[in-house]
Parts: sequence; C-alpha cells; structure tokens
Amino acid sequence: MNPDTLFSRVRIIGAGVDVLGDLLVRDGRIADFGPSLGKSDGATVIEADGAVLCPGLIDMRAALGEPGFEYRETIASAAAAAAAGGITTLAALPDTQPAIDDPALVHLLRTRGEETGSLTILPYGAVTRGCRGEELAEIGLLREAGAVAFTDGSRAIGSARMMRLALSYARGFGARIVQHPEDPSLAAGGCATESEQSTRLGLPGIPVAAEAMMVARDIRLAELTGGAVHFAHVSTGEALALIRVAKAAGLSVTCDTAPPYFDLNETSIGNFRTYAKLSPPLRKEHDRKLVVAALADGTIDAIASDHQPRDADDKRLPFALASAGGSGLATLLAVTLAHVHNGSLSLTAAIDLLTARPAALLGSEAGRIAKGAVADLCLFDPERIWKVEAGKLPGKAQNTPFDGRALEGVVLGTWKRGKRVFG
Repeated sequence: MNPDTLFSRVRIIGAGVDVLGDLLVRDGRIADFGPSLGKSDGATVIEADGAVLCPGLIDMRAALGEPGFEYRETIASAAAAAAAGGITTLAALPDTQPAIDDPALVHLLRTRGEETGSLTILPYGAVTRGCRGEELAEIGLLREAGAVAFTDGSRAIGSARMMRLALSYARGFGARIVQHPEDPSLAAGGCATESEQSTRLGLPGIPVAAEAMMVARDIRLAELTGGAVHFAHVSTGEALALIRVAKAAGLSVTCDTAPPYFDLNETSIGNFRTYAKLSPPLRKEHDRKLVVAALADGTIDAIASDHQPRDADDKRLPFALASAGGSGLATLLAVTLAHVHNGSLSLTAAIDLLTARPAALLGSEAGRIAKGAVADLCLFDPERIWKVEAGKLPGKAQNTPFDGRALEGVVLGTWKRGKRVFG
C-alpha cells in the first residue's frame, strides 16, 4: 500500500473544480481536497507553489505502433511518453497489423496497458475487418470485449452504405462510430492542402472540400439511422460549421481536433518539411483560426494528441512519398497551453478539453477531481519554458511537427492510481 500523498498549495482544476489549496490521496483515490486541509501524518508532501494539479490527461486518439509496427513505437515506449506528457488514459486506434477486429486483441491491449502500471489503454474496435472497408467487423463482440468505440483509424469509411450499416449496428450497442473525415476519392494521391502553396511546391493537393463533404454525408447518415458519429481531427471551418448546425439540431454528432490544426498552418511544411506532413494536411491560416474559435465556443468536444509515430526512414523521403503523421504525446499539454497564454482559451476550458470531455465521450470514469475518484493526476508548471527537440523527446517516436518550437508548460509529475509514474 502506498503512503498518503498531500499536494499542498496548488491550483486544483478539473470538471467544475477550480480552487487554490490542498489535495490528499489515500489508497489510490482522492480522499479530500479544499482550500486548506492541514497536515496529514505520514503523508508524502508535495509543495509546488504556482503549479496546477488536474486529472491525468485523457488522449482520445493515438496510434501505438503495437502490434505490427513496433519499429515505430511500442506500448512500453508510448506509455513512457504519455506519462511524461501527463497522460494517464489513452484510446488506441485499431489500424495495426493485425487490426483490432478480434475480441482477443481488445482484451490484450487492455491487459498490456495495465501491465505498464502508468497507462490505461482504451481500445477502439475496427469498424470493418482489417480496417479495409469491405465487411463489417463483429461490433457486438468487440463492444462486449471492451472496445470503447469503432473506427478504421486513419482510413475513412468511404462507402455510404457501409457507414450506414455501421451506424445502425453501433447504435444497438450504445457505441459511436469515429470517422476520419476525408473523401477518399478526392484525397487519393494528395499530400498537402490544395492551395497556392501546394501549387508552388509542385505537390499534389487535397481540396478542403474533401473534409466537409464527408462530414455532410455522415451527418445525414447519423440523422437517418439515429446513430452517433464522431469526427476525428477536424481541421476546416466549413466542416465545423456543419457540425455546429448538426449539434443545434440535436443529432448525436461530436468531434475532436489535434494541436497541429489549431497551432500550425500550411506554411509549416516549408521547403518540403516532412515532419509537418500530416493526415489531414495542415490548412490555411483562415481555417486554423476557425478551429481555435470552435474550441472556444464548445463546438469541438475534445483535444486529442493524434499521435502517429513514424520511424526516421518513414520521413526521410521526398515529401509526396513520406509517411503522414506526427508524434504528439509529449507536446499535447504544452501546445494547448500556448492558446491559454495567448488568450484564446481559459485554463479551465483547456483542461476540460483534455480530461472531462474526452472521458465523457469514451465512457470513462477518469478525468475528474472528486472525493473518491481514482487519483490519476497531472501536476504541471504552466509558465516554465522548454524547447521541443526531435531526438530528445520521451518515447521512441521523434517525428514531431513542433520541432524547434519554444513552449510554456512543463509536466512536473504524473500519478496513476496515486502512484507517481513520472517526475
């Protein structure tokens, strides 16, 4: 049994809580918190004036690399990177080799997460067998095994008929379908947003409309079936406007975005900078600003890391041939805090987008500060400056689009069920 831990003189934020004071952890749970708890005999006292204590971050979209792509990332290396980034719960994408289309693999991922001692893994089940878009997977059996939602990961469900079937079946099990919103026929062969810049660089473009068209189609299918659809890494203002209207109409439509889409724009690909080659591609500044506005007004339900580990050889290729994807576990909190510092978001709203709101979407009891809640916690200094350097990040994957960026916000410690796992 771990000794009690008393966090003293910290700012405690999470799920409607915002108080300066103390928090006591006992037997892996939050025993009490408030303006002043006084001393606790035998407790390990952590004093961090000016620091923020919040629930462990909940990352609702990340690729782990395992099984099948261990050369890019393993569960162990991802868990280490997640702990360094303050993440204690992670929803893992199913487009691995083999794909997570078998209940045994769902069980395996959950177990492997527990074995790390620092990370709860919530597996997504594949919508279609092998994530190939041809035949529905066993959604009921995968749900029973513990799949939190269903997606084909970075592959869009291109067939309207298949998406309709998936929404209908998932509805029967109270589950969401998570879509990569990009029309495959318009995106095929493209590697950058279709624009003056892509033309100047000679890169095949993907029209912005490819995202909005898929969003519009799937909103209509959600209305038709009564199913729940979640759009991942939304990156355009046009798509967000459609989602905003769908929500106002009471449809079961939700969405997330990732830090590159509210912090970077298409100029980041520079002279064929492959670390900034992502899927969906980085957008124009106009769209970036609209994503920031949608975070502030509540249209976007969560911020996910969209962690896509890649090996150096995946990126050391001509831009059009390089693999899309960026690592994001270590930078998730700090890039979000950059938009707190510039006034785009309040700190409480930012923490909610990283904890309570994704927890609600995933059906997790984590992500909150409450008496009796599991003590998955993140302690960070919101003002301390650090520099992102590829090659020096925690974990195996180093392919960050934020390489060279100075950020404010350093994780001082991460606790899983009351046990310190980082810092």
